[in-house]
Amino acid sequence: MLTKKSKLLLLKIFSLFSVVRGYNIPVIVLAQYLSSIFILAPERRALDVILDWRLLILVFTSTLTIASGYIINNFYDSEKDLINRPNKSMLDRLVSQKTKLHVYFVLNFLAAALAYIISWRAALFYSVYIFLIWYYSHRLKKYPIVGNLTASLLAVLPFFGILLYFKNFYHVIFAHATFLFLLILIREMIKDLENIKGDMVNDYQTIPVRFGEKASKQVITGLTMATIIPVYILVEKFNVGYMDIYFYVSLMILISFLIKLWKSTTHKEYLHLHNVLKFLIIAGVFSIILIDPAVLFHRRILLHF
Repeated sequence: MLTKKSKLLLLKIFSLFSVVRGYNIPVIVLAQYLSSIFILAPERRALDVILDWRLLILVFTSTLTIASGYIINNFYDSEKDLINRPNKSMLDRLVSQKTKLHVYFVLNFLAAALAYIISWRAALFYSVYIFLIWYYSHRLKKYPIVGNLTASLLAVLPFFGILLYFKNFYHVIFAHATFLFLLILIREMIKDLENIKGDMVNDYQTIPVRFGEKASKQVITGLTMATIIPVYILVEKFNVGYMDIYFYVSLMILISFLIKLWKSTTHKEYLHLHNVLKFLIIAGVFSIILIDPAVLFHRRILLHF
């Protein structure tokens, strides 16, 4: 039987896991490795990419930085989350703000130190990334459009860190990044609709707060239609293998998403739309394998152990 002290410790560990959104970390790691194998360094053997210790350090550094970003975001949003996410907020509050800050600084120090092992440029890149996450959480997220654009850019920046490592600046990479950026940007704007009550109380000048829900839906509609451009480029101009299936299905889901968007008015309905976009992003990660499924079974990965 666990003692009361042990139960409290487990609750605090679970609370910290919730704060750093530990359930997202495996997806982030997988996304960076699959992107490296199939998109960023397709000319290299898959096994060489997997066993590249420098890439391992960069991926680990990214996850530490992202986890610390979730912490500082949670720190500044604690009052807003009491309104928008009361259940999660109560769980997150089992860990004190002081402890969150201590963990935040430790993770950032480790990230910078690990990046310096690769090069001073890598350390500079992640130091700037850490600063941008803090500045976004502290100030930029309260402003319409700027906050949404910054959040979306911060979400894709770790992939550019790995891109700089491989030094392969193919056009197809930027087409993939554009599609991902648009999905994340749409998701950020849906979150503004979802969190409108807490944002109004805490004076967050998001698009729905400042210009109204209709204006926000109009912008989201325009961004959703814009996803057609990178999808067309990827499917028609580049060889994405069977991943074109994912893009076609995504467009059909996004059409349904828009129809549902204009009918939605409640927090629950916006949360459902948020989850649809989250599904598309996660499905996109796993769909990277469809670019060349043979890589998983080809002798270049299986016969070189």
